[in-house]
Amino acid sequence: MSNPIDGKRIVLGITGSIAAYKAADLASKLTQAGAEVDCILTDSAAKFVSPLTFQSVTGRKAYVDADLWGSEGHVVHISLAHAADLLLIAPATASTMAKLAYGIGDNLLTVTALAAECPLVIAPAMDAGMFSHPATEENAGILTERGAYLIGPEPGRLASGLMGKGRFTEPKDIIGHLRVILSQNGPLDGMKVMVTAGPTREALDPVRFFTNASSGKQGYEIAQALVDAGAEVTLVSGPTQVEAPIGVELIPVVSAQDMLDAVMEEIETQDVFISVAAVADFKPTQHAQEKIKKSSEAINLAMEPTPDILMTVANWRAAQQADLCLIGFAAETQDVVVNAEGKLTRKHLDVIIANDVSLERAVFGGEENLVTFLYRDGVVRHYDWMSKYDVGEEIVRYLMEN
Repeated sequence: MSNPIDGKRIVLGITGSIAAYKAADLASKLTQAGAEVDCILTDSAAKFVSPLTFQSVTGRKAYVDADLWGSEGHVVHISLAHAADLLLIAPATASTMAKLAYGIGDNLLTVTALAAECPLVIAPAMDAGMFSHPATEENAGILTERGAYLIGPEPGRLASGLMGKGRFTEPKDIIGHLRVILSQNGPLDGMKVMVTAGPTREALDPVRFFTNASSGKQGYEIAQALVDAGAEVTLVSGPTQVEAPIGVELIPVVSAQDMLDAVMEEIETQDVFISVAAVADFKPTQHAQEKIKKSSEAINLAMEPTPDILMTVANWRAAQQADLCLIGFAAETQDVVVNAEGKLTRKHLDVIIANDVSLERAVFGGEENLVTFLYRDGVVRHYDWMSKYDVGEEIVRYLMEN
């Protein structure tokens, strides 16, 4: 299990758009993700970016039209097409889209596309009015009806200085879409998983709130691992600066009550519920409608418990006798395993993942976590420091086996 791009053979076609320079970054990122990337540049693309650029970032030969008639003969397009797990054309011009729609094979890239049997992904980039032109819209419709995937284009400022829909989708977002495409029929295909992530905020007045020290990274990385395994993921998240993985249904919330309401609205449709969010345990009993003015005198605040989301879901499962897997997290500062065992038993969970947040090495906001998995059958597994994505992979492994 890993990023579904890892180990894949990807043919990257680059066509004559000014966005061709961004394709070099895309080729580099795909290579860093573990893909073997074979680039094909049209003659127009080679006027913007040298084939040597792509060879340098992929470590593999970059092909041009001359190779169609070169020493490897006329079968070079067959070998490229049949070896590919995915054909990505990024950027794709209006002209290339038209050729693909009508089966015109007049260069190495288009004949490779005609010979390919793998998924075809197209990331258009063109100037104002070109993508919205009826001919381009019709060609896009033809391609998607045949099963091609279209990524973008995005609205914004274009090379001409005009505003419109035609910007090349950023390489990191294209890669996110490729992960979703390549994860289809994965080990968790058809499984619906809800993940809560991030902190909640409990308002004191219009400008102040109580919250927890959570970046949301652990929940988001778990969501990414689940998407990579083919699951259908709903991510209910409190306020965070982390970017949600492409492929999840994101439901943004603010308070614990907001999160509970969002969870219970969707819970009946889920197969798995994973509670990662750092929900604030208490909230002010009263919310001031105006900003509380600072003074030299101390103020007393009355606090009350927020809803226990995981316990509410556990009680719902018991009452409904629902076939729902429950996985919780326990962020502790002392007696980590003992406290986690108590939570596992009290809330009738299938798994609880405990971590010590009092360590000098940062867990909140960090890229790694030190966790212990406790299972309802009494098994306890301790892990060394690992990436938060790897924590997600351990959850995927458990779901595959149970």
